[in-house]
Amino acid sequence: MRDSKSPLFGVAEDVIEAREGRLVRKANAAQGETYAAILQRAQQPSISAEGTAKPGDEREQFSFYSFGAVFAKVRVDEASGTVRVAQLCAVYDVGRLMNPQTARSQFIGGMAMGLGATLMEATHYDARNGRAVVRNLADYHVPSMADTPDILVEALNIPDPHISALGARGIGEIGCVGTPAAITNAVFHATGQRLRSLPLTPDKLLKALAS
Repeated sequence: MRDSKSPLFGVAEDVIEAREGRLVRKANAAQGETYAAILQRAQQPSISAEGTAKPGDEREQFSFYSFGAVFAKVRVDEASGTVRVAQLCAVYDVGRLMNPQTARSQFIGGMAMGLGATLMEATHYDARNGRAVVRNLADYHVPSMADTPDILVEALNIPDPHISALGARGIGEIGCVGTPAAITNAVFHATGQRLRSLPLTPDKLLKALAS
């Protein structure tokens, strides 16, 4: 540090670090000063800096993905091919929950979206010109409240010690991805028929049962 008025005057740059809004000596955090003091002495209103950071080898040692397990209870009418989901249950590991209330809503909303993708949502295209023929919610069906069962979700809320100081991983669309597999597995358990294309419409189930 070349400023003679600084508590860090004469200290080499490689033994100085930024910590909690201050520049301090690594070996002695009491020896240092705030950014505000530095700017005031330099008569500058602000300071800016640029830097680059690259992932270390921690990504080769640890997995930073979120995880979950989803379970579904279904009722199948084999005469009509109708599938109704009676209950959905899930447990997720997403690290620390920064906001448990919004996290719960994110989980439930994602599972409801997964339910729609599994049983009713489909986009159809005109074979002649490739245009989508399903253009509004009158034709593109999404789950209503009557279609959505009781959804129970839990999160482990265990901070991830490797990803960051916060210990939080992403939730994103994790509620969506496991729900279709849980429902199709439940349908297989109920009927013995493994359906591998979504949505699980009655015609597909009736065709599988007939074969």
